[in-house]
Amino acid sequence: MNKKDIPGLARHFLEKYYPRDYLYIAGGLSLALILLVVLPGGDANPEADRVTIALDVPVSTESTEISDVNIESDVVLEDFVVTEPVVEPQPEAVNPAVQWQNVEARSGDSLSAIFSKVGLNDQDVYRLLNSSDEAKILNRIYPGYQFDFMIPDSGELEQLRVLKSPLEGYLFTRNESNYSVETILKQPEIRTAFKVGTITDSLFVAGQQESIPAQSIMEMANIFGGVIDFILDPRRGDQFSILYQELYLDGEFIGNGEIIASQYINEGRQYIAVRYLDEAGELGYYNPEGESMRKAFLRNPLDVFRISSNFNPNRRHPILNTIRAHKGTDYAAPTGTPVRATSDGRVTWAARNGSFGNLVVLQHAGSFETKYAHLSRYAVRRGERVRQGDVIGYVGATGGATGPHLHYEFLMNGVHQNPRTIHDRLPKAESVSPEELDRFREQTAPLLQQFTELHDSRLLTLTQQNAD
Repeated sequence: MNKKDIPGLARHFLEKYYPRDYLYIAGGLSLALILLVVLPGGDANPEADRVTIALDVPVSTESTEISDVNIESDVVLEDFVVTEPVVEPQPEAVNPAVQWQNVEARSGDSLSAIFSKVGLNDQDVYRLLNSSDEAKILNRIYPGYQFDFMIPDSGELEQLRVLKSPLEGYLFTRNESNYSVETILKQPEIRTAFKVGTITDSLFVAGQQESIPAQSIMEMANIFGGVIDFILDPRRGDQFSILYQELYLDGEFIGNGEIIASQYINEGRQYIAVRYLDEAGELGYYNPEGESMRKAFLRNPLDVFRISSNFNPNRRHPILNTIRAHKGTDYAAPTGTPVRATSDGRVTWAARNGSFGNLVVLQHAGSFETKYAHLSRYAVRRGERVRQGDVIGYVGATGGATGPHLHYEFLMNGVHQNPRTIHDRLPKAESVSPEELDRFREQTAPLLQQFTELHDSRLLTLTQQNAD
């Protein structure tokens, strides 16, 4: 066959099997592609100029062989096959936010147990604890602590955030083989709340009726604990008022703060307490004249209880059935109820002791000593210094106890005294010194004025509501 006849033969073949309109379209596309190739700036690589075109045209069902046809062109028309558009897979979006794993410490949890919950082992715990002296703060953790772990794909702990509270904590960051530590301190927004209540059953029931937090009620009982026995003294109709702080962080309520001022009227006798921070930085509560609300000892070491057995030198022992002096007072309370130090002192014993079970002994100034027996667990260790009102342990039924209760003893010069009556013979704690009275009045006068205005306004509202 003459080479000159090849173009004609190709044209005849295409016209025979494809409509003329499709051929016009293909030709136009071919011309456009050729022009793009020959324009200046095109790639000099001829392989890069080869273009494969797939057109959506009918496919002939007849088998046709053109073994000796060779069409040379810059544009190669391969078999015209109907093809679906190719969709390239898109990479998954990467979340730039750091993913933290949160674990809350529960009663009985160890640091090792907490680490295991996020896939870390004892070696990781050891590496963190031995990275710096500051890391030793993790040797003692308490229920409620929040642990936030940041662990990348490598499986190594990159950061650990430990929050003792929403306002205080620590941030550990891996730095080569060690961890650096930063202290987290946040300042909350402080708002005030004012409530008034009347005793119908008990102080705590009255607090619940007025939606006063239990923590604030217990703190108020602690403030007046040196002058009022909230088991024996309260009477139906007693009134109380309380101005306290509420704490917010980023607009969210996170807890209650300190009591600013409070009043309790017991059988017509009025007691007022106002907060004062002295020159030494010590916080205390005083009456408007600057006299401390504290006595040397709190009347009771518990906030919620009933007296199951009083001090009695001739009591018959409930187990031994013999006359045996009961040298203290028994306070029946649920297991786990916090037990508070009745005065400042030093822990001289915090261990098991025969029929006392788990026992804490405090030594106080002036040859005074107090004992707290049958505890379920301790909150202090031997040698520690404690302040009045600090939690030193929790009610239990260890030793010779027949049920959960606290056995409390009070000794003066080594001689047992009746804890229920000794307080009347004890002096009050120190009041504001004469040299500091002006500072005291300057700080507390605005608080007392605010408290009085809120109190009078609240009473007026209650009077109007009762009249209606």
